[in-house]
Amino acid sequence: MKTLRRVTAAVTAAVAVLTGCSAGGDDPPSSHPSGHTGTPAPGAGPDGRVRGITLPAWNADDYDRREAPRYLRQIADTGARWVVFTPTWYQDGRRRNTLHTTEETASDRSLRRIVGLARATGLKVMLKPHVDLVDGGDRAGIRPADPDAWFTAYGRFITHYAELAEELDVEQFAVGTELAGTSTDRHRWRKVIAAVRDTYHGPLTYAANYDEYARVRFWDSLDLIGIDAYWPLADTSTTDPARLAEGWRPIVTELAAFAARQDKKILFTEAGYVSQRGTATAPYSWTVSHRAGPDEQSAAYQALLTAFDGRPWWAGVCWWMWDDWPDSGETERRLAYTPHGKPAERVLRRWWRN
Repeated sequence: MKTLRRVTAAVTAAVAVLTGCSAGGDDPPSSHPSGHTGTPAPGAGPDGRVRGITLPAWNADDYDRREAPRYLRQIADTGARWVVFTPTWYQDGRRRNTLHTTEETASDRSLRRIVGLARATGLKVMLKPHVDLVDGGDRAGIRPADPDAWFTAYGRFITHYAELAEELDVEQFAVGTELAGTSTDRHRWRKVIAAVRDTYHGPLTYAANYDEYARVRFWDSLDLIGIDAYWPLADTSTTDPARLAEGWRPIVTELAAFAARQDKKILFTEAGYVSQRGTATAPYSWTVSHRAGPDEQSAAYQALLTAFDGRPWWAGVCWWMWDDWPDSGETERRLAYTPHGKPAERVLRRWWRN
């Protein structure tokens, strides 16, 4: 998704050379093509599908915060079986060839802590590292001037987290998120994926944006097709789940055919709706309206779960997102993506607590 920018006062120096870090592997166990493809992941719901919610980090110490155990308990209480964590590195412009940490990058120490807390809460983990632009632009616009240099830097970044995922024995790993400006480069991405597999030994996916997934050229190297499912479903505001389910109908047909061609299941690595009027007209937007629309949010949750229920090729959903950390959110809670304490949370409980 087009992540709302968290602005901080200072940016740390680039950490361009991270190979050989003592952190150890941090990718979720990667699955090999001959192995896990098409099989339910550990910790899936009774129907074999992933029931997940993302808990992002906006600052180095977010996953160290005292609210973390409470947030994880709340996530588990919805019936979720998975939680997604999103350490983020940054680059200074769309054409730049280097990546670096900032004050907004979750520390490795905090990731170790939050994964341990998730396990203690009974949740499985997907690690989904992100790359964002310092100026807050859309990561899909990243088109490096020197692809070889950029992929070398990206390989160091992603294998660092793959090492951490392996060390922590996390259950699933995403090799990238919404990097549409690079994801047609099959050769270079396959080299990145091979390096990740050398380190991490669990299932791998890539989180393609909803308007990107058909152009990705390396699904054959992964175990699941990952899609960030922000399709617009209506032209106007609505609280009618049936109307929104109709909006899903042609998309379901398209995805079923794509899954069959690729011979892989599709996981919604992200899906979500702000609790604002008109949320289903632009699910990727944090600022659809200044008017609250909790019933529209819950209708959109209901429509998605209804539309994909029983589809054998659908591997489940990881909702974006749980509560923001105190004092870090730029969208007030009543308008934000979180379903917590809203009608959408009741929808999740009805679907997932069984």
